[in-house]
Amino acid sequence: MKKLLLWLEAPLQAWGADSRFGRRDTLPFPTRSGILGMLCCAMGRGDEQREWLAAMKGLDQTVVAYAREKKNKEALRQPLLRDFHMIGSGYDRNDNWQDMLIPKKADGTRPVGAGTKLTHRYYLQDMAFACVLDVPDALCGELERGLAAPVWPVFLGRRACVPTDVIFRGFFDGEDSAFACAADIAAEKKRKAIFKVLGGRHDEGTVMTLNDVPLCFGLRKRFEERLVTVAEIEPPEDPSRAGEEEESAGESSEAERKTGRYSADPAP
Repeated sequence: MKKLLLWLEAPLQAWGADSRFGRRDTLPFPTRSGILGMLCCAMGRGDEQREWLAAMKGLDQTVVAYAREKKNKEALRQPLLRDFHMIGSGYDRNDNWQDMLIPKKADGTRPVGAGTKLTHRYYLQDMAFACVLDVPDALCGELERGLAAPVWPVFLGRRACVPTDVIFRGFFDGEDSAFACAADIAAEKKRKAIFKVLGGRHDEGTVMTLNDVPLCFGLRKRFEERLVTVAEIEPPEDPSRAGEEEESAGESSEAERKTGRYSADPAP
């Protein structure tokens, strides 16, 4: 078993777990189904992929989120972007080609009223994620070839979310060495870790239930639930800033002494 390190960075990312047509939400981190779907695109694996998904089922996946570092060395986390869409408007129903672009019901007929649909789509902005997941030794070669030269385009959640850096960062023997490599990448890009997503239930953090373990892709997708724990990462103390705070506190005490705040005379 190897540890695969993926670096996921883009201006926009969207990782939906329970979205509906009219409102396309996103989780603040990559989903298991989104990651495995991206790997299938890279390898050119289509259809249901039951056997491959069964081989990947139950394996560990850990994610660390990195935000852009501000000038004061703090992490800057951007708000969600909401994109307003109108689908199916402006087309001529009498033109057969344009009529194909108007949303239809499941039976192929037009809905009552207009065919225009309103949707709200949400995106993460300017985020990067280091994703480390277990991969059986027998699958490593195919994954490396696919990520080095993807058969189909890879994207981070939605097709509009194109990655802006290399995704594949290598295989490692342990999780610590994989995340040490991710920390070096983040330092070069002036990014700071803000939270991590661990598989299963842990004492520290918020436990969530996600229906994002794919059992079958294709037209009839099937998923299974899993537990994850989202834990905030406290920034390490900066020794230089601690010295500045002590110096500032000393100056304040000296100023207070001179102004007589600590005078032994009772206040009038």
